[in-house]
Amino acid sequence: MGKQWIGELELEFAKRNQQTLLTRSYTVAPYKVQRSLYPEGEEVCHCILLHTAGGFVGGDRLSAKIHLQPHTQALITTATASKIYRSNGAESLQNTDIRIDEGASLEWFPQETIAFAESQHRQTTRIELAPLATCMIWEIVRFGRTARGEKFLDGNWRSHTEVWRDQMPLWIDRQHLHGNLETLQSPNTLNGYAIAASFIFVGANVEPELIAQIRSIWAQGHYQGISGVTRSLSGVVCRYCGDSSSDARKWFQQIWQLLRVSYKNRVISVPRVW
Repeated sequence: MGKQWIGELELEFAKRNQQTLLTRSYTVAPYKVQRSLYPEGEEVCHCILLHTAGGFVGGDRLSAKIHLQPHTQALITTATASKIYRSNGAESLQNTDIRIDEGASLEWFPQETIAFAESQHRQTTRIELAPLATCMIWEIVRFGRTARGEKFLDGNWRSHTEVWRDQMPLWIDRQHLHGNLETLQSPNTLNGYAIAASFIFVGANVEPELIAQIRSIWAQGHYQGISGVTRSLSGVVCRYCGDSSSDARKWFQQIWQLLRVSYKNRVISVPRVW
């Protein structure tokens, strides 16, 4: 499907007085960074990424390096949903390395990813957390273009995420979905649903009372699908499986709000591109 991309992204955030600034922004197509926004004041820098090619094709190689200097706060999202197109057999690869220095916090909230049938994709994310640093990550993946009745058949999706602090793993998550009817229907994978989504908070202990509140939000929201909430070594992991990306995002935003108020004493500010 056209040209293969070897894209690069390097972002660095630094604190100047009370403001978090994007002090380094280096991109190689198809990456592009829109201007920084401050909808909630100078302390939190909102950064919007754009994939100018519209999606991944087999053979693409994209790499990103993100560094938050001490006590910075950044929210990174994407301008549009990401697409992973049908492949002739070659994988598309996306590698992300993130370093979050002492007292800094990153919120990494890309918009939905749509994996086409017969797509081949592998992604790795490694995050290094300094003391008192935190990160929140969500990922919402729709397997197949369900609006046209497509199922994720003959495709491969691999995702590997690691979060470390002081050479100790805080969170390691490996996912692999090989698209075939038996796998898609299995209760151990998608259970017949089209969307798998995760919300991960790492870097601070989460009290049982907060876990109970997150579960209560799901129960009171009358969402369709199934969910799971697990207290991890240093954070919390929330899973969604269903057919509605808007349900996943709505639940995740409520979790985000709860954690934001608890750990930063600040309410959320939803990016305008959503």
